[in-house]
Amino acid sequence: MSPEHCYTDTEACAHHLAERLGPDLRMAAPLGLGKPHGLLNALYQLTTADTSRSLSLYTALSLTRPQPAAGLEARFTGPFLARHFGDDAVDPQYAVDQARNALPTNVAVHEFYMQSGALLGSSTAQRNYISQNYTHVARDLAMQDINLLVQLVARRETAEGVRYSLSCNPDLTLDFIDRMVQAGKPRPVCVAVVHPDLPYITGHAEVAQDYFDLELCPESSPPLFALPRQPIDLAEYALGLHASALVKDGGCLQIGIGVLSDALVYALRLRQQDNTAWRRMLVALDPRGGTHALAARMGGLAPFRTGLYGASEMVMDGFMHLQRAGILKRRAWDNIALERAAACGRLSPETPGGHYLRGAFFLGSHELYAWLAAMEAEDPDAIDMCRVSNVNQLYGDHQVLASLQRRGARFFNTCMMATLLGSAVSDALENGEVVSGVGGQYNFVAMAQELADGRSVLLLRSTRRGRGGVETNIRWNYGHTTIPRHLRDMYVTEYGVADLRGKTDSECIEAMLAISDARFLDALCAEAKSHGKLAADFQIPERWRNNQPEFLRETLTPWQRKGLLPAFPFGSDFTEVEQRLLPALKWLQAASATWRGKLRIVAALMRPGAAVDGEQEALERMRLARPAGLRERLLRRLLAAALRRVQAAPGERPAT
Repeated sequence: MSPEHCYTDTEACAHHLAERLGPDLRMAAPLGLGKPHGLLNALYQLTTADTSRSLSLYTALSLTRPQPAAGLEARFTGPFLARHFGDDAVDPQYAVDQARNALPTNVAVHEFYMQSGALLGSSTAQRNYISQNYTHVARDLAMQDINLLVQLVARRETAEGVRYSLSCNPDLTLDFIDRMVQAGKPRPVCVAVVHPDLPYITGHAEVAQDYFDLELCPESSPPLFALPRQPIDLAEYALGLHASALVKDGGCLQIGIGVLSDALVYALRLRQQDNTAWRRMLVALDPRGGTHALAARMGGLAPFRTGLYGASEMVMDGFMHLQRAGILKRRAWDNIALERAAACGRLSPETPGGHYLRGAFFLGSHELYAWLAAMEAEDPDAIDMCRVSNVNQLYGDHQVLASLQRRGARFFNTCMMATLLGSAVSDALENGEVVSGVGGQYNFVAMAQELADGRSVLLLRSTRRGRGGVETNIRWNYGHTTIPRHLRDMYVTEYGVADLRGKTDSECIEAMLAISDARFLDALCAEAKSHGKLAADFQIPERWRNNQPEFLRETLTPWQRKGLLPAFPFGSDFTEVEQRLLPALKWLQAASATWRGKLRIVAALMRPGAAVDGEQEALERMRLARPAGLRERLLRRLLAAALRRVQAAPGERPAT
């Protein structure tokens, strides 16, 4: 790369690209962390300032800081966002404008995966969404005449010259460039934007200097986007405990992002480090013995000796916690002879190399990024970041090896809803609006069906709070499907596990009813009968009537009081005062969504009770200790009432 192709000024680099490529920019950028927001914003501003220019951006998961609503939400979130993300954080302006329906007509943004729920109100985002499996993105992108690819990278000086690491995002870049070459199309101009804090990952993520056409190394860079860690409630812990019994020692693990995955990771760690307590909790939650029967057949109840191998499109904090707990440790080799020897127990423990975690992109906390950098320095073979076609599918020249590496696979993903017949709703609503995207979920569900001992496990809360109150997430039918019923496998809610593989429709219905919230059993059962899918004389077993939030609270609150089920098991980005505020604010938010909830708020205001511990500090944090004017006095009363309400009923979550 010649010196004239190295820039330190973002604006100058953007102007160079605009002049070189002409008025029609057709740009690709990685999903998630790998987007260079500064360069994207400079190119976006050039386009919006000149209507003779156009910009089409193909990407996914455009990360922006939350935009809090006025009132208590803004008072809580504003100071936290400034502290967590930093005052010099930069959002991708196109994403901010798109969320406000304010994209100019000469800009089009096409995403195949969105921040969950963030763009439900954006008409341009909904119209320009591309529904694709993760493994098909590179193929389809190669047909879009892309002339520019921009990517955040890590840079290293070596004896052989400059090297780059695609670090957080080798997922689609490698596959996409190969597809362009195979199609005989011109290679797009590729720009490496260096970030000093991005972990340098070697192996498949590393490329030579000439892979990129330009280098942009800004004099200063905003902090890497880090996801705040979220609290886990009792229902989510119950779900994680059930799911953790399905994991087989010596197997392979894939997990996604979100609080349900966090609950699973914590339960796996508890199974390893405090097996007696873990077993007692599981016995209390599983009086019917259904989860225990599945554990005996295809999971496990003992701590992990051989350990697990991770193969997941997304590397997130959970894998870090599993590695530290001594669970993520089974190594795999990209050599069929070595892998066969390992599978048979004939490979020497001293055999060099091998990785215990393979992923296509990473995103998480600042702690995760530091851990990845430390692992690269200590054990560069341990973590392999590679192309998504290697992780999310078996097909191709690596099929035999990949199948062997993924022996005993358990692919855990989350969904929004499920039907009694076993289909899943994960990415969109029945009116066509996209909540997030298919991403890699279908890839892993289909892969589980192809592996001899693989299983797909979909996690979901049994209920959610809607405008009319509590609603069931297990339906008779729904007008959109992400996973069709012919791929039905396993579902887990807070009330247990439904194993649907190879079952008749009536057997599937019974299994799904058994893990549904009891408040909706009669209606669901009646609907199934009305369609002839359940025998007319079927009776709901009385033991299923215990599937209610009260059962979970009675079962798990003693363990919560012992400190074994903390709200933030992996540490918190919130201060102690903020952690006290969160349940109160969530209660207000949930209660204000329905008229019955609003009546409860009025009742709490009428009978607020005595002040609770930490109340004054909480009011100080929200700048309401000395209210000025009627509005602030009302906000203070609301907050004080909520703080007293949730402390009087610990463990209760309004959304259930």
